[in-house]
Amino acid sequence: MEQRTLGKTGAKVSVVGLGTWQLGADWGDVAEPVALEVLDIAQRDGVTLFDTADVYGDGRSERLIAKYLKEVPEQRRPFVATKMGRRMPQVESNYSWTNFVEWTDRSREFLEVDTLDLVQLHCPPTSVFSNDEVYENLDRLVDEGRIKNYGVSVETCEEALEALEHEGVATIQIIFNIFRRKPLDEVLPLAQSKGVGILARVPLASGLLAARYSHETEFGEDDHRNFNRKGQAFDQGETFSGVDYDDGVRASREFAELARELGPADATPAQVALRWVIDQPGVTTVIPGARSAEQARGNAAAASLPPLSTELHAALEDLYDRYFRAAIHDRW
Repeated sequence: MEQRTLGKTGAKVSVVGLGTWQLGADWGDVAEPVALEVLDIAQRDGVTLFDTADVYGDGRSERLIAKYLKEVPEQRRPFVATKMGRRMPQVESNYSWTNFVEWTDRSREFLEVDTLDLVQLHCPPTSVFSNDEVYENLDRLVDEGRIKNYGVSVETCEEALEALEHEGVATIQIIFNIFRRKPLDEVLPLAQSKGVGILARVPLASGLLAARYSHETEFGEDDHRNFNRKGQAFDQGETFSGVDYDDGVRASREFAELARELGPADATPAQVALRWVIDQPGVTTVIPGARSAEQARGNAAAASLPPLSTELHAALEDLYDRYFRAAIHDRW
């Protein structure tokens, strides 16, 4: 699989990574043997970056990764990015040195490593991004050897632009997909110019871009696609990228038709959606999740598709303009 340099970390990582929120919580139950199989299939198919967080299943995702990595030779060990900050009330004062030490020590214990590859602030309050003391404390974590690199995971492009003004930030993680295009305006060009890596999350708009859902599809009570559609539990943009579900279903059907007519032969809509993200200048890696080995294998295969045609890119921009630009472009 194609490898790209992950910003200021200097690490080479696959253009398709694996997001492991699904293996922790909020997407329905994923049994441990299935979760371990997902990690194994992804890694065997060329994925060299796993993205997790201390809050995914209150550490379950990190522990599963650690259990899997015990069976992986050191030379094949993937880069593991984790996140911190969402296990406490979301107020700026909680982003302190004391808590940073506690949070990173917990992740080091759960992942069973001395030094974390990458720690990302996990969508903290907006004011945190302009707090110089926060970055000084992150630098201190690096100096003390608790972490190798740090980055931020953001909800809005404005937060990303603020973070990009701080020299120590190695990576930005941001929602970016065919239905959520605003990062193309400023964030991706600026990150590229500063040598900062981009991890593109929610690339399938919580599954809409797989084009398998209908207006009648029901999701489990413990699935955020049920309980967070209006932002009841966390930022609404994390669920279906913030688009209205019924509009998303209609747009996904049109997207599937375009993918079939103008996309690479035999590619699924989900693979076309992932390839679209990979094609964008400035993106280092796209991190779809997977709840099964089949999904993991299909996601990894997107990396082997040829770049999408100019005609398809134009048609997808038009799709966004018609369905979503007015409703969401200025919100995130």
